[in-house]
Amino acid sequence: MNFTIETHTISLKSKGDCDIINITNKVNEIVRENNFTEGSALLFVPGSTAGITTIEYEPGLLKDYPNFFEKIIPKGQNYHHDDTWHDGNGHSHVRASLQGASFTVPFKNKSLILGTWQQIIFVDFDNRARSREIIVQLTGIKE
Repeated sequence: MNFTIETHTISLKSKGDCDIINITNKVNEIVRENNFTEGSALLFVPGSTAGITTIEYEPGLLKDYPNFFEKIIPKGQNYHHDDTWHDGNGHSHVRASLQGASFTVPFKNKSLILGTWQQIIFVDFDNRARSREIIVQLTGIKE
């Protein structure tokens, strides 16, 4: 057994506007395919208009989560960022900063340790479709 650190990526296309994508299976695949048995997976999304967290990935929460952000950080409001860049995504930056750009999850026996209904999600808050990369850095023991 060897203690190792490896960095991988997940590439995806998102629709923007609070698009929620379940990445749990992709992260689990990276752990298994690279023969990690126990350790931690650090997930990080480069950029300032997206975030990562966990939720129960079900139809109700897929509506509730965007609705929550619309209530506390609405799109139609004036943001000083928009005055600077004129790109209309000031709300996206504020939402992403509240959400957070990283998440760490432990794994054991080649499997993520998550709750029964817990899935890892990527959320794109930007106001347009994007191609994104998520960094997955594995730290742990390999076979």
